[in-house]
Amino acid sequence: MHLLVCGGTGCHASESDAIVWNLRDELEAKGLSEKVQVILTGCFGFCEKGPIVKVMPDNTFYVQVKPEDAQEIVEEHIIKGRKVTRLLYHDPLTKEPIGDSKHMGFFKKQLRIVLRNCGFINPENIDEYIARDGYMALGKVLTEMTPQDVIREIKDSGQRGRGGAGFPTGLKWEIASKSKSDVKYVVCNADEGDPGAFMDRSVLEGDPHSVLEAMAICGYSIGASNGLIYVRAEYPLAIHRLKVAISQAREYGLLGKDILGTGFNFDIQLRYGAGAFVCGEETALIHSMEGLRGEPTIKPPFPAEAGFLGKPTNVNNVETLAAIPIIILKGAGWFNKIGTEKSKGTKVFALAGKINNVGLIEVPMGTTLREVIFEIGGGIRNGKKFKAVQTGGPSGGCLTEKHLDLPIDFDNLVAAGSMMGSGGMIVMDEDDCMVSFAKFFLDFTVEESCGKCAPCRIGNKRLNELLNQITEGKGTMSDLDRLKNMSNVIKDTSLCGLGQSSPNPVLSTLNNFMNEYVAHVVDKKCPAGQCKSLMEYYIIPENCVGCTACARVCPVNAITGQRKEIHKINPDVCIKCGACKEKCKFDAIIIR
Repeated sequence: MHLLVCGGTGCHASESDAIVWNLRDELEAKGLSEKVQVILTGCFGFCEKGPIVKVMPDNTFYVQVKPEDAQEIVEEHIIKGRKVTRLLYHDPLTKEPIGDSKHMGFFKKQLRIVLRNCGFINPENIDEYIARDGYMALGKVLTEMTPQDVIREIKDSGQRGRGGAGFPTGLKWEIASKSKSDVKYVVCNADEGDPGAFMDRSVLEGDPHSVLEAMAICGYSIGASNGLIYVRAEYPLAIHRLKVAISQAREYGLLGKDILGTGFNFDIQLRYGAGAFVCGEETALIHSMEGLRGEPTIKPPFPAEAGFLGKPTNVNNVETLAAIPIIILKGAGWFNKIGTEKSKGTKVFALAGKINNVGLIEVPMGTTLREVIFEIGGGIRNGKKFKAVQTGGPSGGCLTEKHLDLPIDFDNLVAAGSMMGSGGMIVMDEDDCMVSFAKFFLDFTVEESCGKCAPCRIGNKRLNELLNQITEGKGTMSDLDRLKNMSNVIKDTSLCGLGQSSPNPVLSTLNNFMNEYVAHVVDKKCPAGQCKSLMEYYIIPENCVGCTACARVCPVNAITGQRKEIHKINPDVCIKCGACKEKCKFDAIIIR
C-alpha cells in the first residue's frame, strides 16, 4: 500500500512535508512502515483542496489534510479499513462524500498526458520514473530510429508548441536539424512569467525526468550534444528537483557521454532567470543566458539558425517537451487522434480566479470553455454570475458568456480576440470591473517591457495613462477612440510578442464591455463598484439604527451622528476603505 502526499509548491507551503513525517512516524509506531510506503509526489492538480493525500491502490482521495490528521488516517483507513469521511471530497451540489478521484467533477473530463506522472511518482526517484516507461522513448530513438525518423514522427503527430505562438514542433526541429554547425543547443524555456500561471513549475516539480528525456531526444534529432534549461530563480523547489534528476540521469548513464552505449553524447545544465517576463520570448531568453540584457532581436535569423552563442538552437517550453516521450512511445497516430483538426493533443491550464475549483488541469484540445469553467472548475464562487474569462495571461483577451461553447484550440481563441498563450486562465464574476482588469495587465506589461522599441515602451505607457484617467472618472468618449487606435498601432509595430500582444486585454474588453467604459466616462460610475475614485459610500437613512459601529471604525472620522440617530458620511473626507460597510450589521451602507 502507498500513501501519496502532494509535494507541489502550494501544498508544500501548507505543511505537506509535516504530513509525510507524521504519517511515517505513525506507521512506524504501529509496525507498518515496511508494508505501507509514504511517498512525496508532485502536484495532483486540485490546488483548491490541498494538501492532498491519496491512498493506493484503492484510489481514496483525501483533501485539505493537516499534519494532525495523520494519526486518524493510519488508525482508521490503514488499520481498520474505514475511510475517514470528513477528509473526503464532498460534491458541492449533492454534499455527498466522494472517495475515488475518478468520480470527481474536477477530474472526469481531464486527459493527463503532460501531467501523466505528476502526483503518481516521487519526482526525486529516477526508478519510479523508469517504472512508468521512463527513458524507454530515448532508448527507442537511439536504437531503432534515425534523427529524420524522430522528426517525421513529431511532425506527423501534429504537435504545436505550447509556449504561446503554437508553431509546429516537428517543423521547428527540422529547421534546426538542417542548420550546419559543429555545435548546437537544445534549450528548455521554463521562464514562466504570466500572472496566475503555474503549469511549467508543476511539471518540473512533479516529473522533471520527462523534460530531460525529451531534451535528449531533441538533441539526437537535431544533432546537438548540449542542453540548457532556463528556469526562474523564484522556483527553488523546481530547481532542486531538476538538480536531483540531472544527477540521477548522469549516474544511470542517461545523460553524459555514450548514452546507452550508442555513442550519443548529451548533457544538460541549468541557467537562472531573474523573473523578466520578456525573457519568455526566445531571443530575449537566449541573450539573458549569454549574460546580456534580456531584450528581443529582429528575426530572421531565427534561433534555429543563430541562437545561443551564435550557434543553431532549438527552444521549446516545458509543456511541449513533456509530451515528447509519450508521443514517441505511443506513436504519432495516437497523439494525432486527440484534439481538433489543427490543434492536436491536450493543453494544460492553470485555472484561477473566481472559480470553485482552482487548480492545474489538462484537457483535450476542443474542450469548450463551458466544460472547463462549470464542470471541471465547479462554477463561479458564492453563486455569483459568470462575467468573463481571461486566457493567455497578459497577452490574451477576455472572453464572455457568448464564447462559453467555443471549443478551445489555437485558432478559435485567436479568432475570438484572445489566445492560448502558455495556459493561464483567470475567471471573473459580476463583481469584477473590466476596465480595471485591463489596467491591471497594462500595469504589468508596462513594468515588464524591456524598453527596446518605442511602440511598446512609449505606447503602452500612454495606454496605461488613458486607462488611469478613465478609472479615475477623468476620461472622455474621445479617449475610447484613442485607446482603440493606439492599441492597433502598438500591435502592428512592436518588435516582439510582448508588445504585439500587450493591447489584447484592452481591445477585447472594449469589444465586449464597451458599456462599462461608457459608464466610466459618461456617468462617472463604475458598474462593478471597484474603481475607488468613482465610489461613494452612502448610508441609507431607513436602514440606519444609529448603533455607531461604522463611526467607531472609520479611520478618518468621516462619519457623523449621535447614538440612535441616523448617521451621515462626508464624501470629501471619506477615503473609501470599506471598513464601515464591513462593520455594519444592518446593510445600511451601500456603494453608489
